[in-house]
Amino acid sequence: MRWLPLFYVAAVLLIEPITPVEWPVSFLLIALPLVAAFAHGPLTVVGVTVFAVVLEGVLAGTPCCAGRSVGDLLWDRHYVAAYICTVLVGTLGTILAVSRMRRERTLATVRFVAEIAQRVLLRPVPHRVGDILVESFYLSADAEARVGGDLYEAVPTTHGLRLVIGDVRGKGLFAVETAAALLGAFREAAHDEPDLAALARRVETSVSRRASYYPGSDMAERFVTAVFAEIVTPARVVRIVNCGHPPPLLISGAEVTELETRQSSPPLNLGVLVGEPYHSDEHPFRPGDQLLLYTDGVSETRDRDGVFYPLVERVRSWGLLPPRELLDRLHHDLLAYSGNRLHDDTAALVACYVPDERRAPTDQHAL
Repeated sequence: MRWLPLFYVAAVLLIEPITPVEWPVSFLLIALPLVAAFAHGPLTVVGVTVFAVVLEGVLAGTPCCAGRSVGDLLWDRHYVAAYICTVLVGTLGTILAVSRMRRERTLATVRFVAEIAQRVLLRPVPHRVGDILVESFYLSADAEARVGGDLYEAVPTTHGLRLVIGDVRGKGLFAVETAAALLGAFREAAHDEPDLAALARRVETSVSRRASYYPGSDMAERFVTAVFAEIVTPARVVRIVNCGHPPPLLISGAEVTELETRQSSPPLNLGVLVGEPYHSDEHPFRPGDQLLLYTDGVSETRDRDGVFYPLVERVRSWGLLPPRELLDRLHHDLLAYSGNRLHDDTAALVACYVPDERRAPTDQHAL
């Protein structure tokens, strides 16, 4: 964009010699200040305006007024009108350049604040907790927003490594505030509650209390789907409480399994309304196994034909990958599958059981 004014002038100079004399191609230079306003500041636009006026005069020529016909004088008036129009358009371009720069500064400030908010809300997870490697990624559907309603966290406790991933229904400030309230409650209660189902109930209480601050007919629709996980390496088990969320994937060698729950639990902020308790399911979690938690932005990604992303099949086809490489592959594959048209925020969290201080596997025969 910064080179666009130069390309525009070059195009006019190339067209001028090959057009008939009666075609005033140089009049196209009137638009040059507006072209410059797209990528340059007001001082540059003023300079481009002066340059356009001078170049119009050079292309038009400066014949003597003596002995010219009435048609020649009328032709000169056309060029005078072109100079005036160029100055007026240059003034407009200068105003537009000032307005554009103000908007760019405002956008930069907003993005900076959004990045800070995201770092506070979704702080980096610990990369290694005992025998567990943890990796995460977050991808906003709106590149300018950067902060949405998807959330995740990993907290090492005396009860094991506790994980949560969730998706707040809706967008905007309410979703961000709800996500912050949920993560704050989880970070505190994860150390105190010995039972994972009790932890989910305590977080439910915090989310419901937060929702009560916004009374209205749609309060019952303000809910959060989430998965709570607890990895206990001495017992080699992972416990899951699924609150209406897409089921986690257990990657064990060449096997990729969805950890479906025997009895579903309600989304957070709906437990009181439906009157159902939260239930915990236990699954084996052996050395080399990986647990993949994700939001529905992953599973509901569609291609150009509207077909949902086949997560299980894709992960199974990649074989055993280290956690970071697994998430990078997932990230790029989602973008390729959707044609870079993600319609929802996506988040994912991977925990890999790597005992004896060994690193994550690099091929299918590792571990």
